[in-house]
Amino acid sequence: MLQTSSGLSNPQLMQSLQDCIQNCLDCAQLCEQCAVECIGMEQPGMAQCISTCLDCAEICSLDAKLMSRGSPYHLETCELCSRICDDCAAICENAAGENDLDILQECAEICQICADSCRSMANMQSEDIH
Repeated sequence: MLQTSSGLSNPQLMQSLQDCIQNCLDCAQLCEQCAVECIGMEQPGMAQCISTCLDCAEICSLDAKLMSRGSPYHLETCELCSRICDDCAAICENAAGENDLDILQECAEICQICADSCRSMANMQSEDIH
């Protein structure tokens, strides 16, 4: 079982941690896929979507790694991850309205799930630490 940076072994926290790790991994994978498909569209105006998807994939991967090893820094990465995922969700949602590409809507949805999960994890950790 994973240990938090504070050494707590709260079962609810541990399950939330496992769920958050999986949400981050799922989000990273879909953001990478979305970026590649958007590149393939070769449509003008997709640069921000592609760039944000790549940033989101990177922070989600890093966050999952730090949570997996119980790093004391994962509280900060969860907070940052939630913000970037929120941005990516909004950008992909907007792009989905302008383009006929299902991956954009799927990406927006998983990004919102990940953002909520990371925000919840950061809040749980903050409450348990203090």
